Amino acid sequence: MKSSPHHILRTCFGYDTFRDHQQDIIEAVLAGKDVFVLMPTGSGKSICYQIPAMILNGIGLVISPLIALMQDQVSSLRQNGVRAEYLNSSLSYHEARQVESRILSGEVDILYVAPERLLTEQFQQFLKSIQVSLFAIDEAHCVSQWGHDFRPEYLKITGVTGQFPGVPRLALTATADTHTRQEIIEKLDLTDAEKFVSSFDRPNIHYQVQLKDSEKRQLLAFMHQEHSGESGIVYVRTRNRADSITVWLEQEGIKALSYHAGLDSQIRHTHQRRFLLEDSIVMVATIAFGMGIDKPDVRFVAHLDLPASMEAYYQETGRAGRDGLPSDAWMVYSLSDLMAMKKLQDTSDADESFKRIQRQKLESLLGYCETVECRRTVLLGYFGEKYPAPCRNCDTCNQEVETWDGTVAAQKALSCVYRTGQRFGAAYLTDVLVGNSTDRIQRFRHDKIKTFGVGKELSKSEWRSVFRQLLAAGLLTVNMAEISGFRLTEKSRPILKGEEAIRFRKDPPSVPKKRIVHAPLIRESDFIILRSNTLFEKLRKLRLDISRRLGIPPFVVFHDRTLTEMIARKPKNREELLLVTGVGEKKAEQYGDLFLKAIKSEESSR
Repeated sequence: MKSSPHHILRTCFGYDTFRDHQQDIIEAVLAGKDVFVLMPTGSGKSICYQIPAMILNGIGLVISPLIALMQDQVSSLRQNGVRAEYLNSSLSYHEARQVESRILSGEVDILYVAPERLLTEQFQQFLKSIQVSLFAIDEAHCVSQWGHDFRPEYLKITGVTGQFPGVPRLALTATADTHTRQEIIEKLDLTDAEKFVSSFDRPNIHYQVQLKDSEKRQLLAFMHQEHSGESGIVYVRTRNRADSITVWLEQEGIKALSYHAGLDSQIRHTHQRRFLLEDSIVMVATIAFGMGIDKPDVRFVAHLDLPASMEAYYQETGRAGRDGLPSDAWMVYSLSDLMAMKKLQDTSDADESFKRIQRQKLESLLGYCETVECRRTVLLGYFGEKYPAPCRNCDTCNQEVETWDGTVAAQKALSCVYRTGQRFGAAYLTDVLVGNSTDRIQRFRHDKIKTFGVGKELSKSEWRSVFRQLLAAGLLTVNMAEISGFRLTEKSRPILKGEEAIRFRKDPPSVPKKRIVHAPLIRESDFIILRSNTLFEKLRKLRLDISRRLGIPPFVVFHDRTLTEMIARKPKNREELLLVTGVGEKKAEQYGDLFLKAIKSEESSR
C-alpha cells in the first residue's frame, strides 16, 4: 500500500477527520470487499473510492454517466495532487491515446469513463492489459427502470465487472427509495456486498413550499430577500419555459442562463462552464434534463413546476448547499401543475404497471406539498428514515399551518363531481358550487342540480384549494387520456356516506416570511457576517482570478467554507494555513502564499 487513508485525507484533501461511514467503506474496499453506498449529496461519497484507488496498486475505474461531471471531478482531483484522468467523447483520438499511454506507464491512479465506453469491446480489451484496483459505479440508481435517470447501459455493467473476479466493486447513489435500493443490489450483483446507508438528512437546507399566486413575483421576492447576488438553479417543466424565464430574469437585472436538451450542445456546454466558473449566475433548467452539477456554493434551488417524483425532488434540491452552508429548497405549485403532471403520466406510452408506480410517486410528492407536518420528517420518511420532528428548518416548522374540518365541503365537492357527470375540472365545478350561472352551466342545465349554489360559504380560491387537496388525497382522480375532468375514486365513498371525516389545511399566505434557521454545521448569522466581510470579498476575487488563470471553477481552488474559515482563523504562515479545512499540501504550495498575503494586507490596513 502506498499510504494510509488518514494521511491522504489530510495532505491531499485538507480534512482532519472522516465523515459518517467513510472510513468503514474505505477499509472494506481495501480488504477486497464489494460495497453498496447510499449517502446524500454533498456527504463525501467520492472520497470512498478515490482514497482506496490512490492506495491500491493499479487503476481505480469510476463509471460515471455525465461527461461534464467527470471532467469537473478530475479537474478538482488534479488540484489536490491526485493522478486522475478521464476517457470520454469530449477527447480527440490523439488526446485519448495520450491518456491511455499515461495509464500504461503507471502515471494514473483514477480513471473516469462513461458506461457507453465501458461496454465497447475495444475498451474492454484495453482493461485486460492493465491492473484494475476497483470498480466504482457512481449514480447507481441509473440502473433502476422505475427511476427518473434510467440509463439502459447500466444494466450491462456487470457483464464487464464480472470479467475481473476479486476486484472490489462499489455502487454509490444519493437517491434511492427501498425498491430502487433492492434493484441496484440485484442488477449489479451485489447481494453479498457490505451495505452502508447514511442519513438522507441535509440539515443545512431550508425547505419551503408555496402555492402559486404570481410565480414571477414570488420568485423575485424570494431571490431578492434571501439570495441577492448568489448562485442558484431554477427548475421548470419545458424548454420554452426555461428560455422565457431566463429572458425575464435578465430583464430584472439577474444574470441568468438557460439549460435544456433543445439547446445546441456547444451552447449548453458554454452555459454550464459559465455557471461553474462565474459567481452569481442563476441557471434555469428543465426538470427532465440532468445537469451533472458539482458546484458546492449553489445557495438555492427553486422549482417553478412540480418535479417528477420525491426522488427527483430530493436529487434536484440536493444540488443546493453541497458545502454544508445554509441554503434553500423553494418550490411553488398549483392545481394546474398537478393536472399537467397527471396528463403527462396518463398520455405516456408506458405500460400500466409503470404508470401505476409513477402515480404513486406523484401522490407521495403531493402529500409532501400539502403536509402540515415537518417537511423534513415527510421527506426522510419517504426514504424509510425516521426523523425526530420538528426540524425548525422548514416552513411548516417555522410558520404554523392551520387546518379545518373539511368533511362537509368535501361531500359537496364530490357530489358536484358526480352530479355533473365526472367530466369537468375545478373552475367549472367551482362555478356550480358558488351558484355562478354561466352560459355553459345553463347549456348543460347544471343550474338545476342539487349542488348548484350549495357552496357559497367558500370563495373560489378556497374551493380551488378543496379540489387540489381532494386530488392530492386520492379522493379524486383525472384520466387525461379520456375525458379531462375529475372522477371519483374508491376512497371517495366513505367521505360521501359520512363514514369518514377529512381535514384540510388553510392555504398560508404566499408572501415569504423570514425564517429561523437551526443548521448545526454553521450558524447562519456567522455565515452572513463572514460573507459581508470585506476580506471575504477580497478572497473571493483572488479565488476568481486564480480560477480564470487556471481555467477551473472557483470552488476547485477553495470552497466558500474554506474562505470563511480563513477569515475566522487568520493564518499567518503556511503551517497555520494547512490547519484550515479544505487546504491540502498541493493547494497550500500552489497558491497558499497569495491568500496569506491578502489576509495580512487586510489586517495591516485596519
